[in-house]
Amino acid sequence: MIRPGQLWRVLHINIVLVRNGLDEIVFATHLFRPVRFLYYLAPWNWLGREHAPRAVRIRRTLEQLGPIFVKFGQILSTRRDLLPDDIAEELARLQDRVQPFPGKQARALIEKAYGQPLEDIFTDFDETPLASASIAQVHTARLHDGKKVVVKVVRPNILRVIRRDLSLLYYIAGLAEHYWREGRRLRPVEVIREFETTLLDELDLLREAANASQLRRNFTGSKLLYVPEVYWPQCRREVMVMERISGTPISNVAALHAQGIDLKLLAERGVEIFFTQVFRHNFFHADMHPGNIFVGPDARYLAVDFGIMGTLSPGDQRYLAENFLAFFRRDYRRVAELHVESEWVPASTRVDEFESAIRTVCEPIFERPLKDISFGHLLLRLFQTARRFNMEVQPQLVLLQKTLLNIEGLGRQLYPDLDLWQTAKPFLERWMSEQVGARAFVRNLRTNVPGWTEKLPEIPQLLHQVLDQAANGRLRIEWTSEELRKLRRDLRASNRRMIAATLAAGFSIVAALIYGFDADTTTFVGGIPLLTWVFGAAAAAFVAVALSSGD
Repeated sequence: MIRPGQLWRVLHINIVLVRNGLDEIVFATHLFRPVRFLYYLAPWNWLGREHAPRAVRIRRTLEQLGPIFVKFGQILSTRRDLLPDDIAEELARLQDRVQPFPGKQARALIEKAYGQPLEDIFTDFDETPLASASIAQVHTARLHDGKKVVVKVVRPNILRVIRRDLSLLYYIAGLAEHYWREGRRLRPVEVIREFETTLLDELDLLREAANASQLRRNFTGSKLLYVPEVYWPQCRREVMVMERISGTPISNVAALHAQGIDLKLLAERGVEIFFTQVFRHNFFHADMHPGNIFVGPDARYLAVDFGIMGTLSPGDQRYLAENFLAFFRRDYRRVAELHVESEWVPASTRVDEFESAIRTVCEPIFERPLKDISFGHLLLRLFQTARRFNMEVQPQLVLLQKTLLNIEGLGRQLYPDLDLWQTAKPFLERWMSEQVGARAFVRNLRTNVPGWTEKLPEIPQLLHQVLDQAANGRLRIEWTSEELRKLRRDLRASNRRMIAATLAAGFSIVAALIYGFDADTTTFVGGIPLLTWVFGAAAAAFVAVALSSGD
């Protein structure tokens, strides 16, 4: 049952929609459709209200509803193929221009985190925010050693706001999973749980600083991506201090053109960075919207905001690489087989039918430039196919899917004629060759040899103990396996059934023999010898045992 706080939040959301002139959306929902006539009876609709443009109203609404809604708007802002231009442009403001909180309040929060006056840490601190986002905002400052830095500080009371909206999302997801026939397959509660983990991690700026340090280390010396340095002595859970960098926002295509930057090369590097992070480093920036990406004069990407990072298990990583590669090669049968092998679809799925369905969706998009492909529409078709084959959503891949959509959105803005397939295919082929074959064997050998040499001196002693126990009859081998346990249960049940059936047959024979005994030596009950009743009952009991021995 919905709690009073959740009910009030639902009402508040609708009030904000009405306040911003989006009440038409409220009355178009299934819940309020029966009372849609109230929209036309509302006095404020009689006078022809003057509103800001619809895009501005939508952006303001998302800002007022809080960080979760802002995140949703940020994701939408990268999908210009799915939105009208005016809405896409306005939602782009959510990437780094969310309504800021006062600079004096930011100063107070930072001093509280340090436990000392701001002047003891910085020689200069600008209270006017450089950028403001849904979780935190950024100010410029200078350390006592003269280094120019940016100071990121978490918004006040943001945790309470996030937990309130998460509780509502959990309630809605629970209803969907319980009452919606697609709920179990789409696993909405698990998806919200993954989203919660990601969102709460963003509130810990020490975690973000650690993410930035790791990503910087991964791309040390790289010509593809530059990650600013973290100044650890000045970092706290609510405050992070990093090197200040300067570059051109990646969304400012006109400025990039004016600087003579090769946009085709820039788009290809973006794809390479994505696949390098996902498959080579297994640590990827999962919030790559345009507000977090800049370009240096040398056409190198400059990244900021490392609150959301993703990783994959080795199994998912391998299956994804094989899926991508099979997809790029148009080997749809292999794509179908991989989905079955990874248990993303039920084991009973007919591979030939699944292959045909994937081919139908994917074949039309090949040999077309990025400007003619909508991954949004492609994913929609794939979701329809997934529903037909009972394919379950993989919550651990949600961040990756979101990042891939961001990358495609960036590529669409930079160089619409980019051939995404040909750009990614060589990288994946190279990565796969490193995972299997001679090079992979040599790399694994080099990795494991130190551990082997450490264990090598112990092997003769361990071997002597095993042989000694075997010679003296004290060697025990224990093999724990679910299949073995099931086999043992089946054998025990089979043995019990066989024994019970044999005894039932024996008692039946004895009962029949007694029934034929001489009447003078036999006691009768109901015209049948008493011992026949006894042995017949025993036979029936053992038949029942034989039939019920399933464990």
